Amino acid sequence: MNFSLHGVSASKGVAIGRVRRLERTQFELPEYHIDAAEVDDEVARYGRAVNDVRTHLMSVHEQLPKDLGSQVSAFIEVHLLMLADDALTDAPIANIRASLCNAEWALKQQRDRLVAAFDAIDDPYLRTRRDDVEQVVNRIQRALDVGQHDTGHDASRFADRVVFADDLTPADTVQMQHDGILAVLTEYGGPNSHTAILARSLRIPAVAGLHHGPQYLRNDDLVIVDGRHGIVIVNPDQQALRYFRARQRDIARQHTERRKFRKSPAVTLDGERISLMANVELDHDVRAAVRVGADGVGLFRTEMVFMNRPAPPDEEEQYAIYSNVVIEMRGKPVTIRTLDLGADKTVDGVRPGAPAAANPALGLRAVRLCLREIDLFKSQLRAILRAAAHGPVRMMVPMVAVLDEMRQVRAMLQICREELAEEGKVVGDVLAVGAMIEVPAAAICADLFAREMDFMSIGTNDLIQYTIAIDRADDEVNYLYDPIHPAVLRLVQTVIRAGQHASVPVAMCGEMAGDARYARLLLGLGLKEFSVHPNALLEVKQVITSSSLGPLKRQVQRIMRVTRSSTRLALFEELATI
Repeated sequence: MNFSLHGVSASKGVAIGRVRRLERTQFELPEYHIDAAEVDDEVARYGRAVNDVRTHLMSVHEQLPKDLGSQVSAFIEVHLLMLADDALTDAPIANIRASLCNAEWALKQQRDRLVAAFDAIDDPYLRTRRDDVEQVVNRIQRALDVGQHDTGHDASRFADRVVFADDLTPADTVQMQHDGILAVLTEYGGPNSHTAILARSLRIPAVAGLHHGPQYLRNDDLVIVDGRHGIVIVNPDQQALRYFRARQRDIARQHTERRKFRKSPAVTLDGERISLMANVELDHDVRAAVRVGADGVGLFRTEMVFMNRPAPPDEEEQYAIYSNVVIEMRGKPVTIRTLDLGADKTVDGVRPGAPAAANPALGLRAVRLCLREIDLFKSQLRAILRAAAHGPVRMMVPMVAVLDEMRQVRAMLQICREELAEEGKVVGDVLAVGAMIEVPAAAICADLFAREMDFMSIGTNDLIQYTIAIDRADDEVNYLYDPIHPAVLRLVQTVIRAGQHASVPVAMCGEMAGDARYARLLLGLGLKEFSVHPNALLEVKQVITSSSLGPLKRQVQRIMRVTRSSTRLALFEELATI
């Protein structure tokens, strides 16, 4: 009997193959006291386990293909950094010595303390850091367990298989991709989980949030994985197999065809030039943007420079990173987003000891945090001004809700410019300053913002969440995450029209811009600048070059007028045929 399981789209693509369930070996952690004479031996045993895990992760890291970009290796590097942190090196050893207990028990005590600290914070980013702690601790526990010194699993058993697990560690995902898995299915997680992000980077179809998977998925079941729609078809019939095999051939053909778009501009059939920029997170991600012919960097997430370190980077380090990006783009514009962290992200050395916010998404974060931590912000502003001497730079301020925040930023920017001039340091003559429109209040008042901004960029990830009042990282409510909700479309249209009336460029840098399904919708709304992940750029460009704006605008206006969700969805799907 065939049936379907519905989860969350984590990485698009189609795979057909047999299921291999990844069953984590369950074992009871021994808890016992030791004699004082045994302490040194127990400490040495713990040290060997940590070294085993470190050696394994370093081996996985070294196997990474050079063209995968820094995001993939960064996940492995985070775990390696944790293995070097006192919290997992010194603290368990201190527990062994103080409590005269075995290494497994000592590590469990430390794990419980760390997890309790993370559980007290309600923030998506820090929730992923909690997962990192769990994954690293579990690896050490398995290395301590007799017969588990391989610190992982025999990934060769998963070649040419569709892997189903509760979740996967970054190292597991990379190792399985290396050994040729077809797709990944997870019981938990969502579009922002480590597994989902890695699967997209590795181009592995993936579906997350399959809560009923353990009940219905068995080893060797034949399945079809539709990563784009988050569907798994179990025991498909011949008709379904023929259809999805044809889909696979189409995807492969389209991937080959898109390569020819790397050097051609994004121009619609009726001659409208569209700007296609790239989103990057670390400076060496720029190489991927250059390879696919991006028109520039539409979003450089500077908070990545601040993460996973004990203290914030100083001005010189930031200047070196920002200027390197500008130089590598060879005269194309680079949009540097100022620090977008929350008050509770103390792991990154920002505001250590600050109390966790009751609701971090609505608390002291992004521009609010920067305007509170003046020295931190000035260091970044000075570095950006200096980087602007090497090429065209735009500075984008996130989470702006009122114009006074932007006026304060401009005033601080002028102070920094004057200080640098007095110090004899070279700065850029021109620095465009814009706001990231991701708060509904800013979208509604976009006409007021447009009067004082050099540009605006719509951040759909937060705009959609704030507008519909859902956390898309919460798999109990993320089914409500709807980019074509009437309120979302009205806000996007409001911002675009405000920019048009004021002759101020409007871009979109959220994930909606990088999803080719929405490209025609956004073109019909009047969007002229997209900023997307380099992996998505050629697919979006292909859609743009096969579109005519006139018919799209008429269809989009029909979509904006309808009230029934089913009708709106049907009209939206018709856009693909226009």
